[in-house]
Amino acid sequence: MEEIVLEPKDAVNWSYRGEGAINLVLSYTGSSPTFLGKVMRIKKELKKENENGGDTSGNGLTSLENIIWGGIIKDLVSCENKDMVDYLFVKHVMRPLLGHKHVNAGIRRLVATEFLESIEKMVRSQHISRRDNASSVDTNRTSVLLMDDLTRFSHGHVEDHVPCITVEIKPKCGFLPSSSFISEENLIKKSIPLFEMYQVRKLKENEILEISEYDSLDLFSGSKDRIHKAIKALYATPQTNFRVFLNGSLVFGSFRGSKCISTSKDELAFEHILKGIIKTEDDIVRANSFIELVAETVYASGALDQLLEVQKLDKYNIEAVIHAYYDLIDHPCKACQELEKSKLSHQFGAMHAMPQDEKVNILKNYLISSTATDCSVMVSIRSRETGLSSSSSHGNVHLESTKQDFEYKVHFIDLDMRPLNRMESYYESDKKIMKSYLEMLKTKGDQP
Repeated sequence: MEEIVLEPKDAVNWSYRGEGAINLVLSYTGSSPTFLGKVMRIKKELKKENENGGDTSGNGLTSLENIIWGGIIKDLVSCENKDMVDYLFVKHVMRPLLGHKHVNAGIRRLVATEFLESIEKMVRSQHISRRDNASSVDTNRTSVLLMDDLTRFSHGHVEDHVPCITVEIKPKCGFLPSSSFISEENLIKKSIPLFEMYQVRKLKENEILEISEYDSLDLFSGSKDRIHKAIKALYATPQTNFRVFLNGSLVFGSFRGSKCISTSKDELAFEHILKGIIKTEDDIVRANSFIELVAETVYASGALDQLLEVQKLDKYNIEAVIHAYYDLIDHPCKACQELEKSKLSHQFGAMHAMPQDEKVNILKNYLISSTATDCSVMVSIRSRETGLSSSSSHGNVHLESTKQDFEYKVHFIDLDMRPLNRMESYYESDKKIMKSYLEMLKTKGDQP
């Protein structure tokens, strides 16, 4: 880890960029060459989770997580804290799986507690419109993560004058499960995408204002037409799954949560912003060309093909994985207790009879798959201006509707390790999603 420690005086050189459920993101506004072109991810203070995953061994991992991950990368078990665990997990587990070209692991930088306190005061004093129920900066952390600013192509060069537009997409799960362990009453999982079913639960719980038409299977289909359909649906109902940045500043979508929807006024303002990128005088054509450009870029990059393969590491589905989890923590299987009067309970005898190392592998693959399912994709695009040299590390795409050439880069972010002690939470969430969706079908008279 870098030894230079960020102090309170350094906080003035960082500005709020946005946040997710776990991290606050800041961008650098100072002049130090060390930090130019960097963004900072700071962990937020989260509510305490159920500790069923075992006792923490002092290095940020529980003893059971050591069993799962220690065999993959030995450095993990000697980590000083959870921040370093996440850093090494991205660097040594997710980056090899998703490709070095598409994953920037960043570097960790030591910080003083007073620096984090200054950042928290700065964010609150600016009255920034934040996520619903936004939590505070976790001032107990000893380090932060510095990463390249993926919303820009370069810094301090002539290329800086060429506008860069970056689309952040949360693609979610790109396949339908086929596990034989899925219960008979939940067989609809094998035909309806999880995202679609989850939308019903979110609407019921007032987390969103309308159901999105986005179909995650379209985005991962490998079909240019279906990818276009997916991007069009995300643009129409962004929720927290679609955001657009211009030179690092948010210009479409919201950090405030799923309940925010884009209005016609928002779309008009965004179409005006696109004038510097999409060369056409027709506003309607400009918006459609933007959607076409994003779809063409996603298709040309092929990055989602690899993401899909990593998601598919989960071959069993949470309905079966939870049984392996209870065996690993050496607790009576609550999932079996729920099924003991059901004809389905015998299905899981084979799962419980598996060797320990096989159960460990099932849990490991499930957690990796969960990370890949919840990550974000950053697609950065800029016009190929006359006289602007093209980097061999960037892809190229042609936008037929406006006869323009662009170059692009694609990265995956939010690749932290999923905590083992949240397995019961994942299982309960899955049950709630299924219950809401099946109740909706029953109400409509479409019960399968």
